[in-house]
Amino acid sequence: MLKKITTEKAPAAIGPYSQAIAAGNFLFASGQIPINPESGEVEAEGIEAQAEQVMKNVGAILEAAGTNYANVVKTTCFLADMADFAAFNGVYEKYFTEKPARSCVAVKALPKNVLCEVEVIAALED
Repeated sequence: MLKKITTEKAPAAIGPYSQAIAAGNFLFASGQIPINPESGEVEAEGIEAQAEQVMKNVGAILEAAGTNYANVVKTTCFLADMADFAAFNGVYEKYFTEKPARSCVAVKALPKNVLCEVEVIAALED
């Protein structure tokens, strides 16, 4: 059975998708960009500030599903510029301390011309 996960502490979906879906013992979260959920705007500038907002958004979805960063098994990270890789990692490693499996790629463009986006798959607590 599939269950939609939603929270006002993360940006609302800006298209025909859910913030996250719980399926069995796993959570599949849609990619999060650095939108401030209170204003609905991208306020952060620079890769570190944008990555921090992304991680807050990811954390809010994990919390809404009853799980946390330690239970993330896989991340997919998208960067607008691979030159931001080291700075992005500096923020990323503060949150994903269990070092889940990861893919990180540079893409031509991201929604709202942001610098990064992160999606996660996490195990759900019993």
